[in-house]
Amino acid sequence: MGSVMDAPAVVAEEVTENMLGGKKVTVVFVLGGPGSGKGTQCANIVEHFGFTHLSAGDLLRAEIKSGSENGTMIENMIKEGKIVPSEVTIKLLQEAMIKSENDKFLIDGFPRNEENRAAFENVTKISPAFVLFFDCSEEEMERRLLGRNQGRVDDNIETIKKRFKTFVESSLPVIEHYNSKDKVKKIDAAKPIPEVFEDVKAIFAPYAPKAE
Repeated sequence: MGSVMDAPAVVAEEVTENMLGGKKVTVVFVLGGPGSGKGTQCANIVEHFGFTHLSAGDLLRAEIKSGSENGTMIENMIKEGKIVPSEVTIKLLQEAMIKSENDKFLIDGFPRNEENRAAFENVTKISPAFVLFFDCSEEEMERRLLGRNQGRVDDNIETIKKRFKTFVESSLPVIEHYNSKDKVKKIDAAKPIPEVFEDVKAIFAPYAPKAE
């Protein structure tokens, strides 16, 4: 009887196992600056390729709403302008993956920086299949974001520039790290939405649900 129990225990050391809650998982990190259109494309990937979309921000907000002890701690940190520790966000992502019936996940807006990335791999022992990077120029993002909200333009431009700068400074080292491992799939996000999705489809083709 070649049962699973016979497998050598040593294998657990290897990060590439990607086992979580007794199942092998596929994780794709989705990164892109504000206005890069990644939200729209994540919805498309969920619909066409059967992934589960996990947003770090949404999970934190849901935890705060739940009124749990953890949620209260997160809320207080945000109120005080502190950065929520990586481990807190990672634990929420990990729980969500374990609870899910699915084994394919898009993790959106995380890791935001190099420390997040290292902590994610250390805590979960999961290495992403690849990083989907929506590359879009600052000018194009500005155009899109300003088109979205017709408020006081000067305020908005300043805020957008700050958000873009933060994204570039903190996320690019993450992208460079995975690039060195040939794990970055870069998409020209300045193209019209249907064209961007054609590029996305080509990347996700190997993950398409098997036709019955």
